[in-house]
Amino acid sequence: MKMLLIHSDYLKYKPTKKALKNIKDVDKKELKFENALVVFACSERSDEKNIKRIVEKSVKEIENKLNEVKAKKIIIYPYAHLSSDLAKPYVAEKVLKELGKELEKRKLPYHISPFGWYKSFEIKCIGHPLSEAFKEIRIGEEKEEEIVSKALKEEEKIISHWFIMKPDGEMIPIKIDNGKISGDFDFKNFENLKKFAIYEMAKSREVKKLPVHIKMMRDLELADYESASDSGNLRFYPNGRLIKSLLEQFVTRKVIDYGAMEIESPLMYSITHPAAVAYLNKFPARQYIIKSGDKEFFLRFAACFGQFCMANNMNISYKDLPIRLYELTRYSFRRERKSELAGLRRLRAFTMPDVHAFCADLPQAMKEFERRFKLSQGIINDIGFKKEDYELAIRFTKDFYNEHKDFIKLLMKLHGKPAIIEMWDKRAFYFILKYEFNVVDASNKASALSTDQIDIENAKRYGITYIDKDNKKKNPIILHCSPSGAIERVIYALLEKAYIKQKNGEVPEFPLWLSPVQIRIIPVSDKFIKPSEELMKKFEEHNIRVDIDDRALTVQKRIREAELDWVNLIIVFGEKENESKKLMVRIHKTKEIKTMSFDEIVKYITDKTKRYPFIPLSLPKLLSKRPIFVG
Repeated sequence: MKMLLIHSDYLKYKPTKKALKNIKDVDKKELKFENALVVFACSERSDEKNIKRIVEKSVKEIENKLNEVKAKKIIIYPYAHLSSDLAKPYVAEKVLKELGKELEKRKLPYHISPFGWYKSFEIKCIGHPLSEAFKEIRIGEEKEEEIVSKALKEEEKIISHWFIMKPDGEMIPIKIDNGKISGDFDFKNFENLKKFAIYEMAKSREVKKLPVHIKMMRDLELADYESASDSGNLRFYPNGRLIKSLLEQFVTRKVIDYGAMEIESPLMYSITHPAAVAYLNKFPARQYIIKSGDKEFFLRFAACFGQFCMANNMNISYKDLPIRLYELTRYSFRRERKSELAGLRRLRAFTMPDVHAFCADLPQAMKEFERRFKLSQGIINDIGFKKEDYELAIRFTKDFYNEHKDFIKLLMKLHGKPAIIEMWDKRAFYFILKYEFNVVDASNKASALSTDQIDIENAKRYGITYIDKDNKKKNPIILHCSPSGAIERVIYALLEKAYIKQKNGEVPEFPLWLSPVQIRIIPVSDKFIKPSEELMKKFEEHNIRVDIDDRALTVQKRIREAELDWVNLIIVFGEKENESKKLMVRIHKTKEIKTMSFDEIVKYITDKTKRYPFIPLSLPKLLSKRPIFVG
């Protein structure tokens, strides 16, 4: 914003002709103001980033000048000639309106001359030392205003009642005071549940200590921060991309087997779309906003918008329900606070498997919810998490619980161990029931993996209907499920789990199907590189990922590095192995050394990986030819 401020003896102006199309008509009579502070104001493109702060700072400058010169009135006069980098007309007009509101709030007398009109004017400057001033208002990037949903603000105010629910459905109230839990539940055999409860009830997401998985993701050359992008947008190296791809394929296959139809939708949506605006204010997340021409768009934070817009155009009969739509969003975007960002745990751009089910009514929705609960359990168990690795949180309104206690008890029975309950007196969001499977990491922070919600608002908001038995249009109930949670967060959870195992004296590892390198062959000398390559090709025919450490290092050092790389099977290959066809195999998980035949090794791996997708290694197979990504 640029402003030329003149203490005038008088200002006369008269609108003559429209300078912009679609601008409203005004009275063309001449107006005159005496003893006025005339503010020739020009909005610039940089103002678009933070209109609120620009207006606040501009009004402060105007008020200070008014107090200096003792003028009777402020005249805001739009004057585009002060800059060659003008804001878009709708922004400039908005700035003027906001200036008026702020001046009115401060009870300052003002008048704003018409925007978008050519005007003849005459001004007489009083001519004292303070009568003329030029101000340029800039707001730094760090001051940029966040667009925060009403739901996020409501979430900070919402009153939660916390309980531990036993598998039989008994509810035991708990409270937190100075980081300590009080209540009648005995956490003696449920240490992780206790950590989870403390974390959830404190409602603090700020990261004060660097999570251990960040060093691990770098050491294993999986992922790293990308300094050329916005915070929370990571780069993935070949090993990390391979693991991500495998997880994406696995979850997608499971969801399609469950009966979902896979679709694809845009990354961005108009912020002026009525349904989108209403939904944005119901979803507790900060948004990325981008501009294209004169229009503003938000980057999706889930697959909801694309699937809802698609469902709006579908012809649906009650006989078709439930209908299931699925998309693996690469990427979803949430503009988390910088203090909350933490490696793979909490990002601003992430990969979210998102499957919605459109159900006829609440009974059908609860039946589908149960099925998806089991789907999510199966997926995270098959990925590599045991039941003791995650905790359940169920969140609902008091009304839903009072009407559907048996359904909550059913979920608890399926879970089979105590869970955290969060109950709300009233509904602040679009859902009436939500669950999450959460992992607790080495820093005692909890993060959600699988989740599902019963949404009773968005079908009406997006105009999604189906034709019922009575031939009338009705709005379905929508279920929102991510059966694994964000793919990046799954990798975080696997790394944190591996660290905790290592801390407890066990061997850190990836599940065999996810290991970038399942077998490493270490030739004892250059003479055995060629036969090692032949052996590698035979393993590859069975969809096994193999590489060869042909570097000029000692065998022991190469074995040690293979262990640090979490390679599942290590084969040292020399004269004896070449002649006998029996291979000495170091098994990373158990630290055993076994003599195994080629067929036995293949069976060992394929028995453990046959239910999972396979992707070949994209790195050079010879370590001597392999670049170092993290120095």
